[in-house]
Order: sequence, then structure tokens, then C-alpha cells
Amino acid sequence: MMLFNSKVEANKIVIKINGQAFSCLSDISLKNLLEYLDFDLRLIIIEYNSIIISKNKLSSIIIKEGDQIEIVTIVGGG
Repeated sequence: MMLFNSKVEANKIVIKINGQAFSCLSDISLKNLLEYLDFDLRLIIIEYNSIIISKNKLSSIIIKEGDQIEIVTIVGGG
């Protein structure tokens, strides 16, 4: 899966999201990546390189080659 512009090969990196390889641009923030993937930020927990990340820090984290992101969706039920 390619994020944004597939013609920009120089800035392309590979990360893992929930164990799956994912190609994206290197200058994207974690928040922008999650929004692009259409996650509701209110309903997820994010683990970034084995650290749980507060939602107020998502914009300050810039994705790098080899990063590992785990996304857990909170589901209510009864």
C-alpha cells in the first residue's frame, strides 16, 4: 500500500503497521498517517516502537524507516 505520491521514490520508507509492511513518505507525522488510514483517533490506542503514545504527541512524531506501529481499536459492547 502506498501513501500519497507514488512518484516520490527518494522519500519512500517502509514501516510496519500491525505486523504488515506499509510504504509511505518519510516526512509524515504519526497523526497524519492515522488520519489518512481513516482511524477515529478517539477510539484507538497507538503503540509506536513498543511505547504507548499519548494522543497529544501524535503530531510531533515523524515516521522513520523501520518504525513499528500497532493500532488497537476500542470496541464497546454488552
